[in-house]
Amino acid sequence: MKIKVIAFGYIADILGKDALELEDISDTDMLKSELYAKYPDLMRREYKIAVNQQIISEDISLDENSEVVLLPPFAGG
Repeated sequence: MKIKVIAFGYIADILGKDALELEDISDTDMLKSELYAKYPDLMRREYKIAVNQQIISEDISLDENSEVVLLPPFAGG
């Protein structure tokens, strides 16, 4: 199973791209572990995870149809 992850702002800079595909990711905790192993700078940054257009605050299951987005903090203006 492949999960597509979309990144914005400085998160995309850390990843070196604005989207990537990861295999065998079953939940958001596993996703974070995989990202931290490949991109350790991400651990020191603040960001939110949105799954299917909902910002999440706890571990949830992912499937191949899940849309995962990594969001940096928003700034108002």
